[in-house]
Amino acid sequence: MAAAPEPSAEDPLWSFVRVLEKRDGTALRLQQYGSGGVGCVVWDAAIVLSKYLETPAFSREGTHALSRRSVLELGSGTGAVGLMAATLGADVVVTDLEELQDLLKMNIRMNKHLVTGSVQTKSLEPLLKTLKDLSGSETCIICCYEQRTMGKNPEIEKKYFELLQLDFDFEKIPLEKHDEEYRSEDIHIIYIRKKKLTRHRETFNHLTQASHSLGELEMGMEHVNAAWEDSVYRFFSACL
Repeated sequence: MAAAPEPSAEDPLWSFVRVLEKRDGTALRLQQYGSGGVGCVVWDAAIVLSKYLETPAFSREGTHALSRRSVLELGSGTGAVGLMAATLGADVVVTDLEELQDLLKMNIRMNKHLVTGSVQTKSLEPLLKTLKDLSGSETCIICCYEQRTMGKNPEIEKKYFELLQLDFDFEKIPLEKHDEEYRSEDIHIIYIRKKKLTRHRETFNHLTQASHSLGELEMGMEHVNAAWEDSVYRFFSACL
């Protein structure tokens, strides 16, 4: 297997590389920028979630739980979580704002020798609308965030979850199920799934708009049922 390309010792960017060690002894190398927006650095929550994906609580014996799964990471930043998933066999799309695409592509190149699934990058926004549009009946959204108490952060966090709760249910992962070393009481992992009533309401609205006749309604129901049966566990925020 070819070695990972490394910047030269004279490259000023090299000092901003964050090394994320994996349980198999290999390591992801994640380029960061010394200036820019919040997506330019590897946040602690990204480390916690990345390491959680390797834990026995998430994976399973034999083939890893993410092997051959389709994964979409929203708000990827440096791509740490998505790249970890790709090294565990997932087919991953990492996404963020357009200005972070070059950084994501750089980190994909630096770690492509570790990828056992696949990984590509795309620009995607805004977050809440994307969650609603891309999640289906079998979608599990895995969200990891650091709880903050300074400035407007608590107010923003409260409003975000209030809006999210209109369409989704939450399940918090207990701290003891996080990685033994990479965990913190301030960093939370939650599973987010679309509410059943929301799915039914969307189905009804879709069918109503599609047709007002009974015959077409029955055809629409058959189509929806088939789509539900064919749906895949494919979403990330990391998502599976």
